[in-house]
Amino acid sequence: MAVMQHETTIAEAADRLSRELPGHRVEILQGRLTVTPPADGRHALTLTWLTERFYEAGARKAGLRYVQNIGIWLPTGADDFAIPDFSLVEADFTQHRIAKNCYAPDVFRLVIEVTSSNWSDDVGVKVDSYARAGVPAYVIADRHHDEAVLCSDLRGGAYRLRRTLKRGESVTVPEHVGVSLELPVDLLLDGDPD
Repeated sequence: MAVMQHETTIAEAADRLSRELPGHRVEILQGRLTVTPPADGRHALTLTWLTERFYEAGARKAGLRYVQNIGIWLPTGADDFAIPDFSLVEADFTQHRIAKNCYAPDVFRLVIEVTSSNWSDDVGVKVDSYARAGVPAYVIADRHHDEAVLCSDLRGGAYRLRRTLKRGESVTVPEHVGVSLELPVDLLLDGDPD
């Protein structure tokens, strides 16, 4: 009697890990499965602060929504997707669901990642992945290097501008994103502790 073996696909492995590791973020980035543990307190404070800032800046009145931890389907591989920490998306983004609670990349105007233990993905493979997906601007709150990085000027599937900012400086959200806003590097890195 022959024994039939089923080879697990990367998508099936991602689904299984998502069920087995509640609170962890499971992503497939350029054909590689990644798992990130739950965020720490500073990380959570940054995301709360960003929500407040985009609300105050009138993002909703501009026809945009600001959301945390929703998936973006990536064109870098058949099963590739990421779950950015914070995104500014078109107001009708829920009508553009592709699969696995991931949405079409063309509804994303801005993505912000706050680094944690997987910081190398945020400053490396995600820069390429978000650019190839057509996300107009990408901000990295790089806690590993104690700086923020703005990737913008998207052309031909690559960011032409990569600006590094230090504490005491601010990231200017690019005008074409649809919201006028300055994001102080200190608050991107530490959240609003008060």
